[in-house]
Amino acid sequence: MGSYRVCMCFTRKFRVTEAEPPADAKAAFLKYADGGAQMSVDQLRRFMVEVQGEAEDDAATAAAAENIVQQILQKRHHIAKFTRHALTLEDFHHYLFSADLNPPMNNKVHQDMTAPLSHFFIFTGHNSYLTGNQLTSDCSDVPIIKALQKGVRVIELDIWPNSSKDDVHVLHGRTVTAPVDLLKCLKSIKEHAFSASPYPVIITLEDHLTHERDLQAKVAQMLSQVFGTMLFYPETDCLKEFPSPEELKHRVIISTKPPKEYLEAQNTKGSDSLRRKDSEDDVWGTEPSCLTAGQEDEVKIDNEMTDLNPNNEDDDECDPGSREAPEYKRLIAIHAGKPRGGMKESLKVEGDKVRRLSVSEQALEKAAESLGTDIVRFTQKNILRVYPKGTRFNSSNYKPQVGWLHGAQMIAFNMQGYGRSLWLMQGMFRANGGCGFVKKPDILMNANVIFDPKAKAPVKKTLKVKVYMGDGWHMDFKQTHFDSYSPPDFYVRVGIAGAPADETMKKTKTIEDNWSPVWEEEFTFPLTVPELALLRIEVHEHDMSEKDDFAGQTCLPVAELRPGIRSVPLCDRRGEREKLKSVRLLMRFDIHDHHDADHLRSHASCEKVL
Repeated sequence: MGSYRVCMCFTRKFRVTEAEPPADAKAAFLKYADGGAQMSVDQLRRFMVEVQGEAEDDAATAAAAENIVQQILQKRHHIAKFTRHALTLEDFHHYLFSADLNPPMNNKVHQDMTAPLSHFFIFTGHNSYLTGNQLTSDCSDVPIIKALQKGVRVIELDIWPNSSKDDVHVLHGRTVTAPVDLLKCLKSIKEHAFSASPYPVIITLEDHLTHERDLQAKVAQMLSQVFGTMLFYPETDCLKEFPSPEELKHRVIISTKPPKEYLEAQNTKGSDSLRRKDSEDDVWGTEPSCLTAGQEDEVKIDNEMTDLNPNNEDDDECDPGSREAPEYKRLIAIHAGKPRGGMKESLKVEGDKVRRLSVSEQALEKAAESLGTDIVRFTQKNILRVYPKGTRFNSSNYKPQVGWLHGAQMIAFNMQGYGRSLWLMQGMFRANGGCGFVKKPDILMNANVIFDPKAKAPVKKTLKVKVYMGDGWHMDFKQTHFDSYSPPDFYVRVGIAGAPADETMKKTKTIEDNWSPVWEEEFTFPLTVPELALLRIEVHEHDMSEKDDFAGQTCLPVAELRPGIRSVPLCDRRGEREKLKSVRLLMRFDIHDHHDADHLRSHASCEKVL
C-alpha cells in the first residue's frame, strides 16, 4: 500500500497490485493445458513450438521446457515442487513475464563467423579514452574498460609526444583534456579485451608522432611487450582479403591514422588546394580559405588515408622492399588506402588488396546522395569507418542508419555519451549474442545486384507488435519518483528505425495511476528492409505540468526477434540494466512475409509510415 500526500489534511492511498495475465496468455494456457488447471512439461513444450516458434524436433526445446517448469516451481512453490510437476495459470504468466526464462532474443553467437571482417558491422568507439565532453574532460583508461565490458570491439587512441618528448600520451589534441599514459591504456585493453567477447579487438591509433621516429619505435615496443602473441599482423604488407573474426579470436589488431604533419608536408610539395582536414580540424584549426564548399564536404580522409612514411613514400603499393620499414609499420594489420581524387575515386575497389577508408558523418550523407551503390560495392570487400563531426563537443552522436544501409562496418560512436542514437547502436549490437560483430545481411553483400539504399522497395515483411502490460517500476523507483501525489501515468512508444520508408513511431494510450499498467494495444509495421530494421521501445510517464518523465527504453533488431509472447527488459538512459533490474514489458511479436500478411490487412489499408 502506498500513500501520497495531497494536502495538509489527508493522504490518498493506492495499493500496488499485480495485474492479471492478459487474455492471450489465458487463452493459450486453456488451449495447451487442454482445458485443465495445470500445464505439463510436454504441454508447455507444445506451446513453445507452436506459439513461440521453437524447433519442434529439437531436444533442446524439451530440455528448455523441463528447465522452465523446475525453475518456476523452485522460485514460486518451494514445497509444491515435490508434489507436482506442472504449471498453474499464474505460474505460466510468471514464466512469460520472466526476462531470464523468456527473453525476446537469442543470447548466443549464431552467425557464420568465418567470413572476412568486411562482412560484419563492428561495434566501434570514437575517442574511447575521454570520460566526458570532447574539450575539457579527463583522458582515462576507465571509459576504455567500460566500452570493452559492453562488447565494443574497436578502440580509438590519439597518441602524442609528452612535453619532454620522451614518452607517449593519449589525449585529444589541441584541447585542455588531461592526458593518460599510452602504456596504461594498452595494459587495460589487454586485461579487459575479451571480458564480453572472444572476438578480436581493433585498436586504431591516431598517430601524431610524425617526426618522432624514436617514439614510434617506443610505441611498437609497448605494443609488442604488452600484447605479445595476442598481436596479429599479416605476413605480407598488403592483405588481399581481411581475415575472419573466427581466425582472429583473442587477437588484437592495430590500425593506424597516420600523422597530421604528413598532410602539412604534402602542402609544401603541392597546391594548398590538395589539403584535406580531419574531424578535429573542423573545430580546432582554422579552415583553409582555398577550399570551396564542394571540396570541403568531400571525403575527409582524416589522416588515415596517407602513409606512415614521413619521407612521403607511397605506402599504398605492395612493395616487397617495404618489409624493411620500421617495426612500428610492420605491426599495422589494417592499412588505409591513399585517396586519389574525390569520393568516387576513393571508393574504387582494388582487386589485389583491401583497405580502410574514413569519412565524416556529413561526408557520408553527401556521398550517399549520388554514390550510394559505389559505397555499398566498396564495403563488400573494404572497410568504411564513419566518425562524428567535430562540432559534437558534448560527445553526442548521429544516426547510424545511413552508414548501415550503405554497409559501413565501423560507425564510430562516443560511448561516453547517451541518447537515442546510442540506443540504436546498442540495439544493433545486441544481435549475434552481443559479441560485437554482426553479419551484414545478404542484400548488402550481393556482388551481382548491388543494393541501392535510395531505390523505392516493396514491403517485404510485416511486423505485428502487441504491448500487453508492464511491471517492475515500483521495485526500482521511489514511490514519489514520478509524481508526489499519485502513482505514475505510463504510456509506451513503439517504432521502427532503419530504412527511411520504414521509420515510424507510434504510441499507446496513457494508463493513469498505476504502477503495473495494462495497455493491450497492437501495432503493425510494414518493412521494406527488415534485415536492417530496429524495433524501438520507450516508456514515459505523462506529466501534466512538466516534460514527461523517462521510464525505460530498449532497442531490438527485428531480424533477431523471437516470435510469440515475450518478456522485454528495459534499460536506463545509458542503455544499462543496473538501475532498472526489474522493469519489463510483456509483448507479442509476429513477423510475416508480406504476402502472408495480406489476409490480415490489405496493402491499401496499411497505416501511413511517417
